[in-house]
Amino acid sequence: MRRHALVIRRLQWAVVLFYCVLLIIPAFLPLPPAEGGILNNLTLLAQFLFWGLWWPFVLLSVVLFGRLWCGVLCPEGALSEWASQRGLGRGTPRWMRWGGWPTLAFLLTTLYGQLISVYDYAQAALLILGGSTLAAMLVGFLYGRGKRVWCRYLCPVSGVFGLLAKLAPLHFHVDEQRWRANAAPHLPPPNCAPLLDIRRMRGASDCHACGRCSGQRDAVQLIARSSNDEIVRYGNNPDSLWEVRLLLYGVIGLAMGAFQWTLSPWFIGLKQAMAEWLVARDIVWPLEADAPWWLLTHYPQLNDAFTWLDGLAISLYLLAASVLLGGGLQLLIHVASRLAGQTPAFARQLLLCLIPLGATGLFLGLSATTVKLLRYEGLALLWVQPTRAALLLAASAWCLWLSWRVCAALPASRKAALMLSMALACGLIGYGWWLQFWGW
Repeated sequence: MRRHALVIRRLQWAVVLFYCVLLIIPAFLPLPPAEGGILNNLTLLAQFLFWGLWWPFVLLSVVLFGRLWCGVLCPEGALSEWASQRGLGRGTPRWMRWGGWPTLAFLLTTLYGQLISVYDYAQAALLILGGSTLAAMLVGFLYGRGKRVWCRYLCPVSGVFGLLAKLAPLHFHVDEQRWRANAAPHLPPPNCAPLLDIRRMRGASDCHACGRCSGQRDAVQLIARSSNDEIVRYGNNPDSLWEVRLLLYGVIGLAMGAFQWTLSPWFIGLKQAMAEWLVARDIVWPLEADAPWWLLTHYPQLNDAFTWLDGLAISLYLLAASVLLGGGLQLLIHVASRLAGQTPAFARQLLLCLIPLGATGLFLGLSATTVKLLRYEGLALLWVQPTRAALLLAASAWCLWLSWRVCAALPASRKAALMLSMALACGLIGYGWWLQFWGW
């Protein structure tokens, strides 16, 4: 990868071109007709390629290969670095280095995407993803010199990719002692675009796997490892607070609410109760569907327009899913860890063992768009439901195995109590997905 850096740069620009075509052209085309399909309508084809294939399999690639997508293929990262090479080169401000930005950005982007139906309409996709790309280029122009400041501190999916990359069986391993020795040959210093301290790098969570430092000081090499290694060995990290919050309240809680609210009878009950309360008090303006499309979904020609009440009900439902599910999991594991005499850092490490279920939920939720579009084309896809069940069961088993490894040094009685709490946590998450795919 280091020897063929020019090929990688060209590949990045090819992905940028493909990304722009998928994102921009459909937004200026007419809305697809009712009889349209992915084989005869460019807008629907772009929707299928973008949301049905691109994003689900980007997530899968991070689990398999680490953040190779970020370092080699991501169009937003490439454009941000390109702008940074030609920009003002300012230092990264202190406020931008706050660890909570990726979590907050993911939560707000996910909520806003549901309000404007980002998976269904090209204009909404252009607004959110195109706006994110322009922001990445602006940050690149202002800060750093040939760096990816946006990717390191502000990208809405950077934190999610960092969580999923902990499971990757490949990563660039750094031998710190050999790095310090600095034996010949002395290679030129690499440009680490995401601003990492390469010498102290542990695991694959932050590394963009671009290969620019490969072979540096004969201390950096791409190796295979156990997918459990990063959580079991380095999960007890005092800096993992925001990672755990993102996992519980974003990847698990908010994402599940975002994927399931259109099917949920609880959501329907909430909206009906709110509507009855408003009508009883002669407050009717929230029942009007007159919001602009960039604030709430508004496509009356397709009989798809959200009222102000819809927007409020969606926001409340997603907020409740995030707080109740994420908070319930955190309370369960922290109480169990406290009763077992363990520290909050140990509880956070145990919560990181839920990453396989979080990753599986994101993949299944995004791939639901894939399944929906293929079924519109007349494909039965009878294998989908058994495959979903198998993936959820396998992810739950993986979570429990990680928990067992983390608790390995504890006495048997404490280990049993903690494993029981983790089994309950896995069951709670699994129940949420069962409701979506089978119960409702």
